[in-house]
Amino acid sequence: MSDFTLTLIKLAFLAVLWLFVIAAVGVIRADLFGSKAATKAAARAAQQPRSHKAGRPQQAAAPPPPPRRGAHGGGSGAPSKLVVVQGERAGTVIDLTGVPITIGRANDATLVVTDDYASSRHARLYAQDGQWIVEDLGSTNGTYLGRTKVSRPMPVPPGVPVRIGKTVIELRK
Repeated sequence: MSDFTLTLIKLAFLAVLWLFVIAAVGVIRADLFGSKAATKAAARAAQQPRSHKAGRPQQAAAPPPPPRRGAHGGGSGAPSKLVVVQGERAGTVIDLTGVPITIGRANDATLVVTDDYASSRHARLYAQDGQWIVEDLGSTNGTYLGRTKVSRPMPVPPGVPVRIGKTVIELRK
């Protein structure tokens, strides 16, 4: 082989090596700080229930009251608390007030889990139309409702386990 060909092969190998390093840094950055796509999707979903029916502002305010009634022991079947039933945080109870609950390893999450199988911003629970919805925020290992992988926002019935890595949570009355 000529010197010119060897030099081209060396440069191509160096370029491929740098592309690999850049891709690895991008994956680590997304895991530590969350991906832009997941952040934008969460922001869009947070705004959607408010602007979904712009002509009817009373319906946008309707979803929070059912969780509050359940929290005060009303006759409705709405859950009033989120309970961690398995994992490092087992026994943790979060009262459901209609405010979205984020779950992940990030310090700003509502429920911080120190699980190697959880992403920084792994999943979100929010109230909509009188029920609680779970949404996976683009996690690496996925979120499971019962035995079903969450691929789109899904309603969470009380007592059905939601698994995020080794952590299992349930909505309870």
